[in-house]
Amino acid sequence: MIQVQNLTKRYGDFTAIEDVSFQVQKGEILAFLGPNGAGKTTTMRILTCFMPATSGSATVAGYDIFEQSHEVKKRIGYLPESPPLYTEMTVAEYLIFVSKIKGIERKDRTGALTRVLERCALTDVRRRLIGNLSRGYRQRVGLAQALIHNPEVLILDEPTTGLDPKQIIEMRQVIKELAGQHTVILSTHILPEATAVCQRVIIIHQGRIVAVDTPDRLSAQLRQSEKIRLTLKTPSPGTAEALKTVGGVISIFHEPSDDGQVFIVECALGRDIRTELASQAVQRGWGLVELTAVKLSLEDVFLELTQEEAKEETVKGSTV
Repeated sequence: MIQVQNLTKRYGDFTAIEDVSFQVQKGEILAFLGPNGAGKTTTMRILTCFMPATSGSATVAGYDIFEQSHEVKKRIGYLPESPPLYTEMTVAEYLIFVSKIKGIERKDRTGALTRVLERCALTDVRRRLIGNLSRGYRQRVGLAQALIHNPEVLILDEPTTGLDPKQIIEMRQVIKELAGQHTVILSTHILPEATAVCQRVIIIHQGRIVAVDTPDRLSAQLRQSEKIRLTLKTPSPGTAEALKTVGGVISIFHEPSDDGQVFIVECALGRDIRTELASQAVQRGWGLVELTAVKLSLEDVFLELTQEEAKEETVKGSTV
């Protein structure tokens, strides 16, 4: 559905993005993840034909974003970080106005309005002035304007910025329900957002892509050992030493917990020693409360990748 090859955008001597390449499958929700200033918004603006790239190429639904920008715009719904709302209009008036701009025929406008009002849970506020709505409802109106023409592709730039926790959960649920019917690129710097909503993640740092994969696969690629969290109610003074006798154990980290004592057991990559650990705990009467594998979170993956990228840049700079 979306093909991006070697996109680069320069402003004088400053390079906002460099050699950005990726693809998005039809019906997929993809997270474009990176810190503020990483190049996410620049990439989104190029894909929506808002600004040209310095070099590179991209297609949306088979149409070239440079040569066939009008066709691309017909097939994209864009929600920028600050939605383009007219606060003196009612929700319904604004969405009908947008439907006209987007070329929806008169006979289809009422149906399109009803559809997006229901999908974005705006039916009850359709006659209210946008200026009197909460931040959460305004963001929903912004999403509705992106959906009004039922586009094949949705590009959402920081869609939950400024929302309270309840509004964030509601917005994430709406976005998840779009999967399959629409191809979605979700640009965000909020790591839990990508985990909660998206099937695949692109991590961008300092204008360059440093990783593309599912969160689980990224975690597996970076993991250098297995870690198991073992919570015991009544461990003995020699518990840590006893755990070290289990084959494959590299190290033990111990910390107190409300449920008892927690032991983080690190073992060789590819070894699953949970059965042995459970047997030890039961045989020695330590009171086994919990035994779970510890995975790298998306936060861990992101920090590992961006820190490694920063180290490489430092090394390059020192050799110039």
